[in-house]
Amino acid sequence: MEKIIFQKSKPFTLGVELEYQVIDQSSCDLTSRAPQIIKDVPERFSGKVAHEFLQSILEIQTGVCESVDDEEKDLGATAREMEKIAESFGCLLFASSLHPFSEPTAQKLTADKRYERIMEELQYVGRQFISQGLHVHVGMKDQETAIKICDTIQAYLPLLLSLSTSSPYFRGEDTGLYSYRTKLFEVLPLAGTAGFLGCWDMYEKEISLLKAGEVIKEIHDLWWDVRPSPYFGTVEVRICDLPSRFSEILALTAIIQALAVTIAEGGVQPVRMSPQLLRCNKWQAARHGLQGRFMDPLGFLSKTGITLHDAVIILLEKIQPVMERLNTVHRCDEIVSILKYGTSAHRQRQVFSETGTFRQMILQLQKEFWS
Repeated sequence: MEKIIFQKSKPFTLGVELEYQVIDQSSCDLTSRAPQIIKDVPERFSGKVAHEFLQSILEIQTGVCESVDDEEKDLGATAREMEKIAESFGCLLFASSLHPFSEPTAQKLTADKRYERIMEELQYVGRQFISQGLHVHVGMKDQETAIKICDTIQAYLPLLLSLSTSSPYFRGEDTGLYSYRTKLFEVLPLAGTAGFLGCWDMYEKEISLLKAGEVIKEIHDLWWDVRPSPYFGTVEVRICDLPSRFSEILALTAIIQALAVTIAEGGVQPVRMSPQLLRCNKWQAARHGLQGRFMDPLGFLSKTGITLHDAVIILLEKIQPVMERLNTVHRCDEIVSILKYGTSAHRQRQVFSETGTFRQMILQLQKEFWS
């Protein structure tokens, strides 16, 4: 069995990755100019900008952040710099998890052996995969704590998804979902719910089994909604759509961090959960957003079924003591605003109904990113 080293990491530090759409300023269509933009990145930002699967996606990464305030400074500085560079190439960076009208078949694959290997296997499924997300890393004191949090936080991932939905449109159509990205992603053979791991030894056995069967070549081939990230010493939460506002990204990070601390300190105990219930809760978040139904498999928030909207309110109450210690309670104001006025998916539908064009919708939401 392969032994996997879990790197040392300061507990509950943060690392965040944003996957932006690169769009043409004039047409607002996706454009394959990310490689050009990245070549123009100043040296001081070179470690914080990365290629992604497609040339129309650009990833921005933070360093290791001690707090959400540090994340705000780190991410904000890089994002603003990249916006300036993108504009010099006639492009805008757009924060949303699916472009509303671009054709997937028109997108160019990034020249990378791993991406080429993946696309060769996925074929038509891979060619539809033009989604973007928000990934949040939380530092762990050790590998067993990482497994505990992965096993437990799965119950509450639908709440995070419901707060971040930003992908109602695909190929010019309203999909009827708040997060169609979620369903596109689940078509991939190694994506979605991770399942119950129990301990680090079982995680190593799972990885060894998958490698022996040539199902994966490396750990990063597993695109679970939450996964241990042994090379960074973190747990990586990957369920979220990419919110269209910077303040919402910070607020979601604050909730993820506080929930991880709560679980690590024994506020919620991991148990094996019904995979059907986990999938149904996730479907409700993707399909109905905050008005979807939620049945808490652990009973931490409620013993009966409630809406995801109400579950978020209870969650905020449960994790408030931790957020007070972390000095992130003020970030909840943005969550309250989402609960009242809706997510990016709500705003996209509203603006599109008012303007009748995807271009105007994109331009308006793009201007709101720093608001």
